[in-house]
Amino acid sequence: MNNAIAGFSKLSKEEKINWIANAYFSDSNEAISIIKKYWNSDSKIQQLHDEFIENTITNFYLPLGVAPNFLINGKYKTIPMAIEESSVVAAASKSAKYWATRGGFKAMVLNTEKIGQVHFIFNGDLVKLENFFKEINHKFYEATESVTKNMQKRGGGILSIELRNKTSLIPNYYQLHATFETKDSMGANFINSCLEQFAKTLKEEANSYFNFTESEKNIEVVMSILSNYVPNCIVRAEVSCKVAELADKNIENPEVFAEKFVQAVQIAEVEPFRAVTHNKGIMNGVDAVVLATGNDFRAVEAGIHAYASRNGQYSSLSHAKIEDEIFSFWIEIPLALGTVGGLTSLHPMVKLSLEMLEKPSAKELMEVVAVAGLAQNFAALRSLTTTGIQEGHMKMHLNNILNQYQVTDEERVLIKHHFKDTLVSHSAAVEFIEKLRK
Repeated sequence: MNNAIAGFSKLSKEEKINWIANAYFSDSNEAISIIKKYWNSDSKIQQLHDEFIENTITNFYLPLGVAPNFLINGKYKTIPMAIEESSVVAAASKSAKYWATRGGFKAMVLNTEKIGQVHFIFNGDLVKLENFFKEINHKFYEATESVTKNMQKRGGGILSIELRNKTSLIPNYYQLHATFETKDSMGANFINSCLEQFAKTLKEEANSYFNFTESEKNIEVVMSILSNYVPNCIVRAEVSCKVAELADKNIENPEVFAEKFVQAVQIAEVEPFRAVTHNKGIMNGVDAVVLATGNDFRAVEAGIHAYASRNGQYSSLSHAKIEDEIFSFWIEIPLALGTVGGLTSLHPMVKLSLEMLEKPSAKELMEVVAVAGLAQNFAALRSLTTTGIQEGHMKMHLNNILNQYQVTDEERVLIKHHFKDTLVSHSAAVEFIEKLRK
């Protein structure tokens, strides 16, 4: 069957749904019914969702949970988390409660610089290009005054513009490498607007520069775009306490636990196969808060994983040590986040999440996100080095299995009682369900 279609974007929403249902589903009516079940009953909210992206047919829901009792810099916070994975919110909440009685989380933003680049080809004399750049540098700032005016009022703007020689990597390849401060906005549109003006100014000024030959005047701009790698936009989060204070009902010997925990982190620092899974656990916490607050989790993921590889090998984002009988566990990650602009002022749930966090600045949100990542990592490492990861995770996953097999309320009670002290696995759960139904 040929399912190609011309002019799909011009169809109405109903027409798009009908075409998809008829083209791909044996029961088109059932497909249409499922699609429409996830429409919002408030037509204004549904229209808002429809206009976020193109070719919208329905909404794809993720659960929004909350992790309370996070003591961050001496103040309690309840953190919103949008995620589908079992046990993430429970693990974060457990870590929050654990550390609240041991001094809580400390977090601070170390830097907030963001990067943008104009990539261009210059076929000519390097010395002449360097002199040209020095002479016209101020014109980049002047040409973008209309774009930067409001940002400057908020204390942001263009921090610096450098000429970078990359000809050792690609013949005749150079960059305008610019740093920005965007305050409470993520700043993608602001940065890209500045960069495109830089490119225009670069070409115009080169075309009239008296010292260039005709071929040198013909600078070829390849592209102008922000970078999602922000190694100078860093936030640190940490927890620490005396080793003896690590004890609780699941940690009978805190000295052994602390040593094993540090060893687990050290393994992730040197072994990339472990580091990837280790950092994925951190991103369970990071992404959930980034998504709940309307930020770009794909950009965050790309930047953080690049940072994890900055020394030439992919490595752990978190670190731990025992020094003078004090256990310390910390993380430093790059985060370019915003609390104004984009979805933050449009999506009702994003606005709710930010209000739940008491309307944080971008820096405060960076701190919360880093803490969520560290809390998630602590919970995972604590399980791995004590009871093992599957015990808690599979008990949370049991609900998904029960829903998949559409168990009755009576069956659910019996199944949960059975697995109260029995290791949960998918096969064991299915076997017990089948046994009950016989």
